[in-house]
Amino acid sequence: MTTKVNIEEKVRELTEPLIAAEGLELLDVEFVRENGNWILRLYVDNPGGAVGIDECTKASRVVDPALDVEDLVPHEYSLEVSSPGLNRPLRKPVHFEKVVGQVVRLKTFGPLGEPPRKNFVGSLKAATGEAVIVAVEGAGEFTIPYKDIAKAALEHQFT
Repeated sequence: MTTKVNIEEKVRELTEPLIAAEGLELLDVEFVRENGNWILRLYVDNPGGAVGIDECTKASRVVDPALDVEDLVPHEYSLEVSSPGLNRPLRKPVHFEKVVGQVVRLKTFGPLGEPPRKNFVGSLKAATGEAVIVAVEGAGEFTIPYKDIAKAALEHQFT
């Protein structure tokens, strides 16, 4: 059976090297239903600078034919290639390492800590090879293993 998570994983495996060959980095893949339509959204970053329409177009042009050939999605969908924006997704340990000291938003697969919680918003104190440490105001520090993180993003702070 093809699941949303399975599709995201297969798309990530297929597109990551194609996007890397263009000098870009694949940050995240989302396969979501919005307004009754399926959207396959790829978030790309440009290690050498900002992500603009040119970078998104370049990535789209290399992944679209590959997705058509591999036929990973069993029904109609729209492909979107996007900049990660201010609240960029964090998926790999290196992504967390780059934002130590900044505010992050994490959601875990199940409750962690005392009292148990699944949502964490706080300052990222450290990122090791196995876990992150997040200081949540009024609740203390939480060590969260990467394997327990369902979703994570930088939480942009407007000043």
